[in-house]
Amino acid sequence: MHDRARSLNAPLIDFALKGLEKCWLPSEHRWSYIYHLDGRKQPNEIFPSKDIFYTLNVLLGMTRVDQIPLSVDLKSIFRRNVIRLLEYPVPKYAFGMALWTAAELNDELPQSVANHIQSMLADKRSWSTLTAQDLGMILIGVTAQAKNHAGFWSLLAAELFDFLSEQFFCSTNLFFNSPRGLRRRFSSFATQTYLTLACYIYGEFAGNPAAVKMANSTTRKLLELQGPNGEWPWFFDVPHGIVSDFYEIYSVHQYGMAPAFLRYAERLGVPEARDATSKGFRWVFGENQMQRAMLLPASGLSIRSQVRRGEINTKAFRIGRSTYQSILGRSSNLADPASLQLRLECRSYELGWILWSFGKRSDIPELTHHSIFTEQVKNDRAASFDHYSASQPA
Repeated sequence: MHDRARSLNAPLIDFALKGLEKCWLPSEHRWSYIYHLDGRKQPNEIFPSKDIFYTLNVLLGMTRVDQIPLSVDLKSIFRRNVIRLLEYPVPKYAFGMALWTAAELNDELPQSVANHIQSMLADKRSWSTLTAQDLGMILIGVTAQAKNHAGFWSLLAAELFDFLSEQFFCSTNLFFNSPRGLRRRFSSFATQTYLTLACYIYGEFAGNPAAVKMANSTTRKLLELQGPNGEWPWFFDVPHGIVSDFYEIYSVHQYGMAPAFLRYAERLGVPEARDATSKGFRWVFGENQMQRAMLLPASGLSIRSQVRRGEINTKAFRIGRSTYQSILGRSSNLADPASLQLRLECRSYELGWILWSFGKRSDIPELTHHSIFTEQVKNDRAASFDHYSASQPA
């Protein structure tokens, strides 16, 4: 029984743990791809390759939590799921997450998975096919492994960082999406997050000031481009160093992914990163264009994003707008709030990022102990949110 009256966690962390309970798939022994918020009878949508990756992301976050449900066996869940990466066509970055999570759990990868990763990275000519998200997560995972097992992993981390700095960093202080191709110039906020975080983690581990300097430069550029309400833009024109489209604006960027690299920035030379973290988080509290709180404290879930009407199921309009803005060399602006709608779903990895970014933070109670969380604790103080036990193996 996990009694919130005695919880060792900040209310924000217990909020995320409660939401993850709803995303748990007992028969699959993992967390779901999507939890739909539209009232359907079966809200959890299953997509194995996505479920498995998201589960690794959640486990990563849980390594930073002081008190998780007693019946959640992190290593057991990890071992049951990581081996299944070889059963599905998963993106390369999923193996970076596997390396990272294994290191944080202080657990070993199955030999077959380790062999696959080493084979995947052995031919450096193939690195040109890596996207920014692939490279970022792989570099983080390799660096995490190097902390526990030096030698091979340390040398590989250094080579991956050299490749990153040569092929992905632009003079505008933003990162390209890929080493080549039509999509190279247009990068997402995820691109900026994973490569910035990778540079911080690698730079701190290796004592490499060039990596930290690169990460700080990108962080400062992103702070310049942060929206007036704390919005983190989704799409960038890298050579121009501008926002090609703000939308859609994702809650996870506000409360999880941006704080993941901003906490490094705050410590390593960008003190204004703290204010950016708070401003971005207040967006999910309701200080946004729609004046809508994106958190659902009664369930522990969050609303995924704010998106332009009519664009929930298509990227065509965004591609057109981005191309047009690129031709003009002009930055995109925020849309009329009346033209926006909500994407009514929550994904388990989003809650995992809350755990990772805030699980060890006690210095920002205005976020971790915000009234939106503490009032809910009062409402269900005696309730348990440890419902995993029935699905655990004997």
